[in-house]
Amino acid sequence: MDSLITAAARALAVGDPLGALKCVALREDAPALALRGIAMAQLGDFGRARELVRRAGRAFGAREAVARARCVVAEAEIALAARELGGGEPPLDAAGDVLAAHGDARNAAHARYLAIRRLLLIGRLNEAQQRLATLDADTQPPPLRAIHELIAAGLAIRQLQTRIAQAALVRAAQAARQARIPALIGEIDAARQMLAAPAARLLVQGASRLLRLDEVEALFASGVLVVDACRHVVRCGATQVSLASRPVLFTLARVLGEAWPGDVSRDELVARAFRARRADESYRARLRVEIGRLRRALQDVADIAATERGFVIEPRCSQELVVLAQPGDEAHAAVLALLADGEAWASSALALALGSSQRTTQRALDALAAAGKVRSFGRGRARRWLMPPLPGFTTSLLLPAPLPGA
Repeated sequence: MDSLITAAARALAVGDPLGALKCVALREDAPALALRGIAMAQLGDFGRARELVRRAGRAFGAREAVARARCVVAEAEIALAARELGGGEPPLDAAGDVLAAHGDARNAAHARYLAIRRLLLIGRLNEAQQRLATLDADTQPPPLRAIHELIAAGLAIRQLQTRIAQAALVRAAQAARQARIPALIGEIDAARQMLAAPAARLLVQGASRLLRLDEVEALFASGVLVVDACRHVVRCGATQVSLASRPVLFTLARVLGEAWPGDVSRDELVARAFRARRADESYRARLRVEIGRLRRALQDVADIAATERGFVIEPRCSQELVVLAQPGDEAHAAVLALLADGEAWASSALALALGSSQRTTQRALDALAAAGKVRSFGRGRARRWLMPPLPGFTTSLLLPAPLPGA
């Protein structure tokens, strides 16, 4: 490779896209197009980046299998940074196999990590964990070692294993400092700050206080009966009853949990569960049916007893009951939680990650935008949603072969 391509690759490896563009901005050959695409991705112009990388992939000849595979990896990373998660599985495995077969172990591992990060974002945690276990962090260069530990921390956070997450983030920070990539260091710092931020709100007999993630983990391990409004689960120790697909039952459980140890009137339960202004006989009959269903669903952890004016929840597995709620505004909290990573998301990607319809997700985004909590840019299929600040590109893209000492 010529000296300008080498200089541009070195600049991109340390997160200096402007320095890279100074070397290749006016060139139209395939390696230069690829490096220009990476530079535009690091500057946040993902549409232009994708176009340049695709042009580079077409410009490389049929015999340049390694270069074409690197373009596939680069395009997949741009899609990940742009939070374009739909469209099926990207061809990362095939590209990684080509790179590994030709001795480019670094970019082959990079392709594997991109596939795992995508699985993590769309909530396929078991598959992500299995694939991560096949990769050895100790054999990777510092940038990839940092990414490995960042993924491990993300998995631990999703599984409420805060000590494991903290240890992984410490190792990630050490590797990122060795790599000297500012964007990667910033992503790890943001993850460490998230661990120290309020993760939920505890409601106990009318009182409320914020909990960190480690405090939530300790609460779940304490054996207390928890009505978890963050995940729509009722849990007691290792026993969990998911009501995520039964919103009426969960609403009844939450209302009863917030009133515990007191009871709740039938009129209030009808108003909260069915959003009815008046509790007529048809609503009261429906309430009896739903209470019976809730009683059967929670039979291993709690009982629902009738009182003179309504119903009361009685824990079976514990002497105490608490409700766990979102830490802030609960309207569209799941959407805000995903946008909090600072990246720009497509509405289709948000819907995929949330497991909801795109129409429901779009209504939530419109409501949040009207409230000034999110903003968008672009139009049509190119429209993206984010929370300030503007998105950054947090991983390094190395299309050329690994450089000496890089």
